[in-house]
Amino acid sequence: MQLSRKVLRTAAGTAAAALVVGGCAPRTPGVETTPPPAGTAPSTPLAPTRAVALESAYEQVIKKVLPSTVQITTGQALGSGIVYDTEGHILTNAHVVGNATEFRVTLATGGKSRKARLVSSYPAGDLAMIRVEDAHGLTPATFGRSANLKVGQIVLAMGNPLGFSGSVTDGIVSALGRTVTGERHAGGGAATITNAVQTSAPINPGNSGGALVDLSGQVIGIPTLAAVDPQQGTAPGLGFAIPSDTATDVARQIIRYGRVVNTRRAALGVRVGTAVDANGDPIGVVVGSVTPAGGAEKAGIRPGDVIVRVNGTATPTATALSQIMATLRPGDSTRVEILHPDGTRSTVSAVLSELPAGQ
Repeated sequence: MQLSRKVLRTAAGTAAAALVVGGCAPRTPGVETTPPPAGTAPSTPLAPTRAVALESAYEQVIKKVLPSTVQITTGQALGSGIVYDTEGHILTNAHVVGNATEFRVTLATGGKSRKARLVSSYPAGDLAMIRVEDAHGLTPATFGRSANLKVGQIVLAMGNPLGFSGSVTDGIVSALGRTVTGERHAGGGAATITNAVQTSAPINPGNSGGALVDLSGQVIGIPTLAAVDPQQGTAPGLGFAIPSDTATDVARQIIRYGRVVNTRRAALGVRVGTAVDANGDPIGVVVGSVTPAGGAEKAGIRPGDVIVRVNGTATPTATALSQIMATLRPGDSTRVEILHPDGTRSTVSAVLSELPAGQ
């Protein structure tokens, strides 16, 4: 999905107090008040049973998950992370770690900060794994299956927005299966997130890398992006999280191999930039180079060609092309419409390969 006229901003990183003054209403002339009979207790409306149960569920989830939430600090920024196991591995966003390799980690429950080092970063999927030197007392989170999510489920976002450690916001799963692209950050280009979980729970700077959890206390997403309208600013109630199924797959690969070895994403085998017309409007993506023996080269796509459509969908920008490719799979046969340097057009069929982890 491409959000027109909107930019997706990553959520990586004076409280005011309101004084309420209460008083007694003046006695109305001519109206007498009658006190209740002696020994009669004043009636107090009972809170609805469902509201009490929901409040209790919130409290239990927060009590369970908050100890697994950490604040990650680099020399330039801060973000959040989730304790993955008792060995000290912590899952977070690639844009949180950026180019840094050493970090300070502080538990949401307090205590001294701990040293941590980068294990591996996967910028294309905006995920990274770091490991603390002292894993004593860490509480791993429980990860659920994002494939089982339903629109309308209540979720809580836990992290460190604006540096306020251990903060919790609530909302619902407002949509599933989104494909969204964020801003470019240090340590990699703009990440494209597939099957993103859209939520109305506020996602603010500093929430990145934290936990989006359901009411059973399972992590079902990693908050990473907030929608931003160029004219109106941040769009309230429109945030996105990396699905837990994707996050745990990447985490397992990093722990086992030290890096991501299977991106499970398709690649056309081209390096591109956005092409514009005489008025400066984007018209497609110009091919700068092709991967030897890749799908594009085998299909006859050459440097200088402009890709204008893939499978019938327009690709006016490099971001649009990335979002379409993120919905495809290695081995798929894809129709690519080309505008050649001489002004002619053609449509070719290209078989997609696997996107390398470094792209």
